[in-house]
Amino acid sequence: MNEPAAAMNVGVFIPIGNNGWLISENAPQYKPSFALNKAVTLKAEGYGLDFALSMIKLRGFGGKTEFWDHNLESFTLMAGLAAVTSKIKLYATAPTLCFPPAITARMAATIDSISGGRFGLNLITGWQKPEYSQMGLWPGDAFFADRYRYLSEYAQILRELWETGRSDLKGTYFQMDDCRLSPRPQAPMKLICAGQSEAGMAFTATYADYNFCFGKGVNTPTAFAPTVARLEAAKAKTGRDVSSYVLFMVISDETDAAAHAKWEHYKAGADQEAIAWLGVQGAADTKSGADTNVRQMADPTSAVNINMGTLVGSFESVARMLDDVMTVPGTGGVLLVFDDFLKGLDDFGQKIQPLMRTRRHVASAAPLSEVA
Repeated sequence: MNEPAAAMNVGVFIPIGNNGWLISENAPQYKPSFALNKAVTLKAEGYGLDFALSMIKLRGFGGKTEFWDHNLESFTLMAGLAAVTSKIKLYATAPTLCFPPAITARMAATIDSISGGRFGLNLITGWQKPEYSQMGLWPGDAFFADRYRYLSEYAQILRELWETGRSDLKGTYFQMDDCRLSPRPQAPMKLICAGQSEAGMAFTATYADYNFCFGKGVNTPTAFAPTVARLEAAKAKTGRDVSSYVLFMVISDETDAAAHAKWEHYKAGADQEAIAWLGVQGAADTKSGADTNVRQMADPTSAVNINMGTLVGSFESVARMLDDVMTVPGTGGVLLVFDDFLKGLDDFGQKIQPLMRTRRHVASAAPLSEVA
């Protein structure tokens, strides 16, 4: 216990969709806005968090809470945040079935310019068919099996354009003809993937810099270890340096009992209609195995929090569990969501982070007046 703990990088998964990540009538109900996400990101920057990531969601789950029926767009949001922040790294999510890779590369280079080199990109294949079929962009259900081959060509084009300013790739899905990009990013552009399947891990080990994986269970901070081990095996074949970042929800309070009472209250208000929609969409992919994050998300065991790992307890308990995360070899950090983002970030910055051995490298928490 007295040995120095590995430093943990911490990011916030900002609430680009309504109601965050709790599918519950009893959870905080809110619509997304630039003002909210600006406040969240500035608080995160003020408390020394390392990065902010926004997802992309093009169609929600409905239900009484209209879960994720209301969403901002990732690139334009992060461009706005790039202009009002100065230190925190920013990642947008590219819906690769919607944007040609050359356009994605140019948008990313533009936000790189706005941010002064603090921008990176999360690549997704697309798992919820109605998001894309509503626009006539779904390529057919065979895509479930082919999606990482498609994404591999996409990533190759991005890398070529960012690194050389030119791509001539002739692939199965894309035909580039002396495609040009200038200006290029001022620093190497980092890529994120969130693949947990064998194909997703292989893609990440070949093309990405970080892999985001789901934590598992409630107050089991190291239960994700087998997922990290599979990435370690995949990257051993490519020889690339790729680290894992783990997604956790934090529900904290002054005491363990108070935090657990909130968690039980959220579970009691589960929006069953929206959860049922999630299950239907998760089952639509009959091509992938049981190891995809979609399978975990749609598992009825704890769909109220989309089955992500959840840390419930006092500030001291959460700090201890977050430190435990870094005992898993290959882990670079965590991506956090909160039941109440603004209060949750204040509690993390002022009451949890100062107790963490893995965050000793971070300056003392900024006062609220500096991050409001």
